[in-house]
Amino acid sequence: MKRKYIGIERKQARWGFAFTVPAITFFTVFSFYPIFNAMFTSLFDKRVLSLAPPKFMGLGNYAYIFSSPDFWNSIRATFVFTLGTFIPIVIMSLMLATFLTTLRSKKARGFFQIAYYTPAVISSVVAAAIWLLIFDPRGLGNQWVNMILNSPGVDRKWLADKTMVQVSTMIVYFWKYIGYFVILFITGLFAIPPTIYEAATIDGSSQWQSFWRITMPLLKPTIVLVSIMAMLQCLKTFSTQYLFIQGGAPRAPINVITLNIYTTGIRNQRIGRASAMSIVLFLIMLVLTWLQFRLSKSEDVEY
Repeated sequence: MKRKYIGIERKQARWGFAFTVPAITFFTVFSFYPIFNAMFTSLFDKRVLSLAPPKFMGLGNYAYIFSSPDFWNSIRATFVFTLGTFIPIVIMSLMLATFLTTLRSKKARGFFQIAYYTPAVISSVVAAAIWLLIFDPRGLGNQWVNMILNSPGVDRKWLADKTMVQVSTMIVYFWKYIGYFVILFITGLFAIPPTIYEAATIDGSSQWQSFWRITMPLLKPTIVLVSIMAMLQCLKTFSTQYLFIQGGAPRAPINVITLNIYTTGIRNQRIGRASAMSIVLFLIMLVLTWLQFRLSKSEDVEY
Protein backbone atom coordinates (compact mmCIF):
# COMPACT_ATOMS: atom_id res chain seq x y z
CA MET A 1 0.00 0.00 0.00
CA LYS A 2 1.48 3.32 -1.08
CA ARG A 3 1.75 6.14 1.42
CA LYS A 4 -0.04 9.28 0.39
CA TYR A 5 2.39 12.10 -0.33
CA ILE A 6 1.70 15.40 1.40
CA GLY A 7 3.27 18.44 -0.23
CA ILE A 8 5.23 21.05 1.67
CA GLU A 9 2.59 23.72 1.03
CA ARG A 10 -0.15 21.54 2.54
CA LYS A 11 2.04 20.84 5.59
CA GLN A 12 2.65 24.54 6.03
CA ALA A 13 -1.09 25.22 5.68
CA ARG A 14 -1.86 22.66 8.40
CA TRP A 15 0.70 24.13 10.76
CA GLY A 16 -0.56 27.61 10.00
CA PHE A 17 -4.12 26.57 10.82
CA ALA A 18 -2.93 24.90 14.03
CA PHE A 19 -1.29 28.12 15.18
CA THR A 20 -4.44 30.13 14.46
CA VAL A 21 -6.71 27.82 16.49
CA PRO A 22 -5.91 29.49 19.87
CA ALA A 23 -6.66 32.95 18.45
CA ILE A 24 -9.88 31.72 16.80
CA THR A 25 -10.94 30.07 20.06
CA PHE A 26 -10.18 33.23 22.02
CA PHE A 27 -12.21 35.47 19.68
CA THR A 28 -15.06 32.95 19.57
CA VAL A 29 -15.36 32.77 23.36
CA PHE A 30 -14.74 36.43 24.22
CA SER A 31 -15.96 38.32 21.12
CA PHE A 32 -18.26 36.37 18.83
CA TYR A 33 -20.26 34.54 21.53
CA PRO A 34 -21.04 37.74 23.50
CA ILE A 35 -22.23 39.44 20.32
CA PHE A 36 -24.62 36.63 19.37
CA ASN A 37 -25.71 36.23 22.99
CA ALA A 38 -26.50 39.96 23.16
CA MET A 39 -28.52 39.67 19.94
CA PHE A 40 -30.49 36.79 21.44
CA THR A 41 -30.98 38.48 24.82
CA SER A 42 -32.18 41.70 23.19
CA LEU A 43 -35.28 39.83 22.02
CA PHE A 44 -36.41 39.08 25.60
CA ASP A 45 -37.58 41.01 28.64
CA LYS A 46 -34.84 39.63 30.89
CA ARG A 47 -34.18 40.82 34.45
CA VAL A 48 -30.91 40.23 36.30
CA LEU A 49 -32.17 38.88 39.63
CA SER A 50 -35.60 37.64 38.55
CA LEU A 51 -36.27 33.89 38.82
CA ALA A 52 -39.07 34.09 36.28
CA PRO A 53 -38.24 32.90 32.75
CA PRO A 54 -37.50 35.72 30.26
CA LYS A 55 -40.51 36.90 28.27
CA PHE A 56 -40.09 36.96 24.50
CA MET A 57 -40.63 40.48 23.13
CA GLY A 58 -39.30 40.29 19.60
CA LEU A 59 -38.26 43.80 18.61
CA GLY A 60 -40.04 45.33 21.58
CA ASN A 61 -36.81 46.38 23.31
CA TYR A 62 -35.64 48.13 20.14
CA ALA A 63 -38.98 49.91 19.79
CA TYR A 64 -38.71 51.07 23.40
CA ILE A 65 -35.17 52.47 23.19
CA PHE A 66 -35.83 54.23 19.88
CA SER A 67 -38.84 55.96 21.45
CA SER A 68 -36.87 56.88 24.58
CA PRO A 69 -35.55 60.48 24.83
CA ASP A 70 -32.88 59.22 27.23
CA PHE A 71 -31.45 56.91 24.56
CA TRP A 72 -31.38 59.66 21.93
CA ASN A 73 -29.63 61.89 24.44
CA SER A 74 -27.02 59.14 24.80
CA ILE A 75 -26.60 59.05 21.01
CA ARG A 76 -26.07 62.82 21.03
CA ALA A 77 -23.61 62.70 23.94
CA THR A 78 -21.65 59.89 22.29
CA PHE A 79 -21.31 61.66 18.93
CA VAL A 80 -20.44 65.01 20.55
CA PHE A 81 -17.70 63.34 22.56
CA THR A 82 -16.45 61.34 19.56
CA LEU A 83 -16.24 64.33 17.22
CA GLY A 84 -14.71 66.54 19.88
CA THR A 85 -12.02 63.99 20.72
CA PHE A 86 -11.47 61.95 17.57
CA ILE A 87 -10.62 64.79 15.17
CA PRO A 88 -8.16 66.67 17.44
CA ILE A 89 -6.44 63.47 18.57
CA VAL A 90 -5.75 62.31 14.99
CA ILE A 91 -4.49 65.73 13.83
CA MET A 92 -2.36 66.43 16.92
CA SER A 93 -0.88 62.93 17.06
CA LEU A 94 0.21 63.27 13.43
CA MET A 95 1.76 66.69 14.11
CA LEU A 96 3.60 65.47 17.21
CA ALA A 97 4.84 62.35 15.43
CA THR A 98 6.15 64.47 12.57
CA PHE A 99 7.88 66.77 15.06
CA LEU A 100 9.51 63.84 16.88
CA THR A 101 10.81 62.29 13.66
CA THR A 102 12.59 65.55 12.81
CA LEU A 103 14.55 65.52 16.07
CA ARG A 104 18.15 64.57 15.46
CA SER A 105 18.90 63.68 19.09
CA LYS A 106 17.85 60.09 19.81
CA LYS A 107 17.81 60.80 23.55
CA ALA A 108 15.41 63.72 23.13
CA ARG A 109 13.24 61.66 20.80
CA GLY A 110 13.15 58.76 23.26
CA PHE A 111 12.32 61.08 26.15
CA PHE A 112 9.36 62.65 24.35
CA GLN A 113 8.08 59.26 23.18
CA ILE A 114 8.07 57.96 26.75
CA ALA A 115 6.51 61.19 28.04
CA TYR A 116 3.69 61.04 25.48
CA TYR A 117 3.09 57.30 25.85
CA THR A 118 3.12 57.11 29.68
CA PRO A 119 -0.54 58.24 30.14
CA ALA A 120 -1.67 55.45 27.78
CA VAL A 121 -0.48 52.76 30.21
CA ILE A 122 -2.17 54.39 33.20
CA SER A 123 -5.49 52.89 34.23
CA SER A 124 -8.53 54.85 33.09
CA VAL A 125 -9.72 54.99 36.69
CA VAL A 126 -6.41 56.50 37.83
CA ALA A 127 -6.42 58.98 34.93
CA ALA A 128 -9.96 60.13 35.77
CA ALA A 129 -9.06 60.43 39.46
CA ILE A 130 -6.05 62.60 38.62
CA TRP A 131 -8.13 64.93 36.47
CA LEU A 132 -10.90 65.12 39.07
CA LEU A 133 -8.32 66.74 41.33
CA ILE A 134 -7.14 69.04 38.52
CA PHE A 135 -10.72 70.11 37.72
CA ASP A 136 -11.51 70.85 41.36
CA PRO A 137 -12.43 74.56 41.88
CA ARG A 138 -9.15 74.94 43.80
CA GLY A 139 -7.22 72.68 41.41
CA LEU A 140 -4.62 73.31 38.75
CA GLY A 141 -7.19 73.53 35.95
CA ASN A 142 -8.56 76.88 37.10
CA GLN A 143 -5.11 78.11 38.06
CA TRP A 144 -3.61 77.38 34.61
CA VAL A 145 -6.51 78.87 32.64
CA ASN A 146 -6.72 81.95 34.86
CA MET A 147 -2.98 82.49 34.56
CA ILE A 148 -3.16 82.31 30.75
CA LEU A 149 -6.26 84.54 30.51
CA ASN A 150 -5.14 86.82 33.35
CA SER A 151 -8.43 86.28 35.20
CA PRO A 152 -7.56 85.35 38.79
CA GLY A 153 -10.19 83.76 40.99
CA VAL A 154 -12.59 82.68 38.22
CA ASP A 155 -14.13 79.20 38.59
CA ARG A 156 -14.50 77.57 35.18
CA LYS A 157 -16.95 74.98 36.57
CA TRP A 158 -15.22 72.07 34.87
CA LEU A 159 -17.52 69.51 36.52
CA ALA A 160 -20.65 71.61 37.00
CA ASP A 161 -21.41 73.41 33.72
CA LYS A 162 -23.06 71.28 31.01
CA THR A 163 -20.65 72.36 28.29
CA MET A 164 -17.52 72.35 30.44
CA VAL A 165 -18.11 68.82 31.71
CA GLN A 166 -18.17 67.59 28.10
CA VAL A 167 -14.94 69.47 27.42
CA SER A 168 -13.43 67.97 30.57
CA THR A 169 -14.07 64.39 29.44
CA MET A 170 -12.57 65.20 26.04
CA ILE A 171 -9.44 66.64 27.65
CA VAL A 172 -8.95 63.51 29.78
CA TYR A 173 -9.30 61.17 26.78
CA PHE A 174 -7.06 63.35 24.63
CA TRP A 175 -4.34 63.40 27.31
CA LYS A 176 -4.56 59.66 27.93
CA TYR A 177 -4.57 58.27 24.39
CA ILE A 178 -2.70 60.74 22.20
CA GLY A 179 0.66 59.15 23.04
CA TYR A 180 -0.51 55.76 21.80
CA PHE A 181 -1.46 57.13 18.40
CA VAL A 182 1.75 59.20 18.24
CA ILE A 183 3.71 55.93 18.47
CA LEU A 184 1.65 54.44 15.64
CA PHE A 185 2.30 57.45 13.42
CA ILE A 186 6.03 57.37 14.24
CA THR A 187 6.13 53.72 13.16
CA GLY A 188 4.47 54.64 9.86
CA LEU A 189 6.79 57.60 9.29
CA PHE A 190 9.93 55.56 9.88
CA ALA A 191 8.67 52.95 7.40
CA ILE A 192 8.99 55.50 4.57
CA PRO A 193 12.43 55.10 2.95
CA PRO A 194 14.62 58.21 3.45
CA THR A 195 15.90 57.89 -0.11
CA ILE A 196 12.55 59.22 -1.35
CA TYR A 197 13.04 62.44 0.62
CA GLU A 198 16.64 62.69 -0.57
CA ALA A 199 15.53 62.45 -4.19
CA ALA A 200 12.83 65.07 -3.59
CA THR A 201 15.37 67.43 -1.98
CA ILE A 202 17.70 67.06 -4.96
CA ASP A 203 14.78 67.94 -7.24
CA GLY A 204 14.25 71.16 -5.24
CA SER A 205 11.30 70.15 -3.08
CA SER A 206 10.81 72.05 0.20
CA GLN A 207 9.97 70.32 3.48
CA TRP A 208 6.36 71.50 3.23
CA GLN A 209 6.02 70.14 -0.30
CA SER A 210 7.65 66.85 0.73
CA PHE A 211 5.18 66.50 3.58
CA TRP A 212 2.10 66.95 1.41
CA ARG A 213 3.35 65.23 -1.75
CA ILE A 214 5.31 62.34 -0.17
CA THR A 215 4.57 61.85 3.53
CA MET A 216 0.79 62.15 3.45
CA PRO A 217 0.16 59.81 0.47
CA LEU A 218 2.58 57.17 1.77
CA LEU A 219 1.21 57.49 5.30
CA LYS A 220 -2.38 56.93 4.17
CA PRO A 221 -2.70 53.33 5.49
CA THR A 222 -1.45 54.44 8.91
CA ILE A 223 -3.83 57.42 8.92
CA VAL A 224 -6.76 55.11 8.16
CA LEU A 225 -5.69 52.69 10.90
CA VAL A 226 -5.30 55.46 13.49
CA SER A 227 -8.60 57.08 12.46
CA ILE A 228 -10.56 53.86 12.85
CA MET A 229 -8.90 52.92 16.15
CA ALA A 230 -9.40 56.41 17.59
CA MET A 231 -13.03 56.51 16.49
CA LEU A 232 -13.82 53.11 18.01
CA GLN A 233 -11.99 54.02 21.21
CA CYS A 234 -14.09 57.18 21.54
CA LEU A 235 -17.37 55.37 20.84
CA LYS A 236 -16.57 52.85 23.60
CA THR A 237 -15.77 55.48 26.24
CA PHE A 238 -17.17 54.69 29.67
CA SER A 239 -14.86 54.93 32.69
CA THR A 240 -14.16 58.68 32.51
CA GLN A 241 -17.84 59.60 32.28
CA TYR A 242 -18.77 57.12 35.01
CA LEU A 243 -16.18 58.43 37.47
CA PHE A 244 -17.01 62.06 36.69
CA ILE A 245 -20.68 61.39 37.51
CA GLN A 246 -19.64 59.71 40.74
CA GLY A 247 -17.66 62.88 41.47
CA GLY A 248 -20.79 65.00 41.19
CA ALA A 249 -20.87 65.98 37.50
CA PRO A 250 -24.29 66.23 35.78
CA ARG A 251 -25.27 63.00 34.03
CA ALA A 252 -27.21 64.17 30.96
CA PRO A 253 -24.38 65.93 29.03
CA ILE A 254 -22.00 62.95 29.33
CA ASN A 255 -24.49 60.07 29.47
CA VAL A 256 -22.88 58.20 26.56
CA ILE A 257 -24.33 54.94 25.22
CA THR A 258 -21.98 52.70 27.21
CA LEU A 259 -22.89 54.48 30.44
CA ASN A 260 -26.58 54.16 29.57
CA ILE A 261 -26.06 50.45 28.91
CA TYR A 262 -24.46 50.07 32.34
CA THR A 263 -27.24 51.98 34.08
CA THR A 264 -30.00 50.10 32.27
CA GLY A 265 -28.49 46.63 32.59
CA ILE A 266 -26.81 46.69 35.99
CA ARG A 267 -28.60 49.31 38.07
CA ASN A 268 -32.09 48.98 36.56
CA GLN A 269 -31.59 45.23 35.89
CA ARG A 270 -33.12 45.43 32.38
CA ILE A 271 -30.65 43.21 30.55
CA GLY A 272 -32.85 42.91 27.47
CA ARG A 273 -32.94 46.67 26.89
CA ALA A 274 -29.23 47.02 27.66
CA SER A 275 -28.48 44.27 25.11
CA ALA A 276 -30.55 46.09 22.50
CA MET A 277 -28.53 49.27 23.15
CA SER A 278 -25.27 47.35 22.82
CA ILE A 279 -26.37 45.91 19.48
CA VAL A 280 -27.26 49.41 18.23
CA LEU A 281 -23.80 50.64 19.34
CA PHE A 282 -22.18 47.68 17.59
CA LEU A 283 -24.02 48.49 14.35
CA ILE A 284 -23.03 52.18 14.61
CA MET A 285 -19.38 51.21 15.01
CA LEU A 286 -19.64 48.75 12.12
CA VAL A 287 -21.24 51.28 9.76
CA LEU A 288 -18.78 54.08 10.63
CA THR A 289 -15.81 51.75 10.16
CA TRP A 290 -17.16 50.65 6.77
CA LEU A 291 -17.71 54.28 5.76
CA GLN A 292 -14.13 55.18 6.67
CA PHE A 293 -12.80 52.33 4.56
CA ARG A 294 -15.03 53.34 1.67
CA LEU A 295 -14.19 57.04 1.83
CA SER A 296 -10.46 56.49 2.26
CA LYS A 297 -10.22 53.72 -0.36
CA SER A 298 -7.04 52.62 1.38
CA GLU A 299 -4.69 50.50 -0.67
CA ASP A 300 -1.33 48.90 -0.04
CA VAL A 301 1.43 51.43 -0.50
CA GLU A 302 4.47 50.49 -2.54
CA TYR A 303 7.65 52.47 -2.09
